[in-house]
Amino acid sequence: MTNDTWGAVRDQIRKSVGNNNYTAWIEPLGFERLDGSVLRLVAPTNFIGSWVTQNYSDVILRHCTAAGVRADRLECIVANTAAAPAPKAAVTPAPVAARKPAVAVNADLPGAALDPRFTFDAFVVGKPNELAHASARRVAAGNAVGFNPLFLYGGVGLGKTHLMQAIAWELQASQPHLRVLYLSAEQFMYRFIQALREKDTISFKQLFRSVDVLMVDDVQFIAGKESTQDEFFHTFNALIDQGKQIVISADRSPADITDLEERIRSRLQSGLVVDLHPADFELRLGVLQHKMAQFRAQNPDLAVAPGVLEFLADRISSNIRVLEGAVTRLFAFSTLVGGEITLDRAQDCLADILRASERKLTIDEIMKKVCEHYNLRMSDMVSARRTRSIARPRQMAMYLAKKLTPRSYPEIGRKFGGRDHTTVLHGVRKIEELITQDSQVAEDALLLERKLES
Repeated sequence: MTNDTWGAVRDQIRKSVGNNNYTAWIEPLGFERLDGSVLRLVAPTNFIGSWVTQNYSDVILRHCTAAGVRADRLECIVANTAAAPAPKAAVTPAPVAARKPAVAVNADLPGAALDPRFTFDAFVVGKPNELAHASARRVAAGNAVGFNPLFLYGGVGLGKTHLMQAIAWELQASQPHLRVLYLSAEQFMYRFIQALREKDTISFKQLFRSVDVLMVDDVQFIAGKESTQDEFFHTFNALIDQGKQIVISADRSPADITDLEERIRSRLQSGLVVDLHPADFELRLGVLQHKMAQFRAQNPDLAVAPGVLEFLADRISSNIRVLEGAVTRLFAFSTLVGGEITLDRAQDCLADILRASERKLTIDEIMKKVCEHYNLRMSDMVSARRTRSIARPRQMAMYLAKKLTPRSYPEIGRKFGGRDHTTVLHGVRKIEELITQDSQVAEDALLLERKLES
């Protein structure tokens, strides 16, 4: 048997197993040799070799016989770097400048690209994120952990995606034999819809249930999408039953994701649920110092006047992403124009960002604006009265407080007359539901939000 013969056999196997199965399991294989009646193929990983041997031996040997090759048994050996061509990576390798090795593994997994900046070394740890960081580190060690799944949640720019991708980078570097799949919930849904369209859901199930570590980002995206939720639930259960690790992220806790099936909500809460809190002053300053150290490595002449970083850490508190963007702009300004970054220069260069960060909306302001809109008194917001003319505006104020401020449900409840957090949660969900059903409620919410943000 020759490589050309194997190529012809593979073409016939594709017709038998379908494009998805072929791409996932057959395409990564290479022809090694025919040893008597034993066909020896090269697989990129032990897992792929074992899976092919268990599930595709019969079809491979059948097509070999049809091609005139007598083979009674199939053996898959793992490729070494010299003997077999490396399969394409499931993730985009980091550039050399980022000091991340390109790891050519998981050729068959439809993963999202990993950002070479999102490593544990580049993650600045502080009190608001220390539990999330420690939990991610534990998962990245690759050993059995006492919690599964790990559910990370928090607002935009707090580090959820950074930690998830850091886990993937760490596992790829330390245990390349593991099948690690990182993707967004939107990508999961797209793959599922594609499988439905091609009438090949079996391949989808085999692929997603064959991983060792599954990481799904922004899981709130599948809320309300019944078929995708159903498939996600079964994939989740299958992996948990196999003892595989799952890591999930979302912009809110499982209890707060509306239109999420109760069985999925319960499953997501069965592991460790960790909240990434908004960065405090110390953490923001640490992030700025870390970024500035990176920039100084590129430009040793970069000079920053005393107090500039402290000023930025105090003034820009929205999220880490905005903070990093601000210091990146300062670095670019200094590189192009030259000279020390002084406080005056920083204020001029970042005037728009500083203006946007100046005003911090409070719950009291929200309550006042809602009262003006609905012609109520502030005392109505905190009273025990439940008439619809008061209860609905109160729920609107709760909804806006949750959406426009970083305050938690218990904190919001305390501002509304010491109400329980479940009452606030119910109010927020009720307004979210009405916005999709009642045009007047939707118009009120939009108008109030614009007034509050102006």
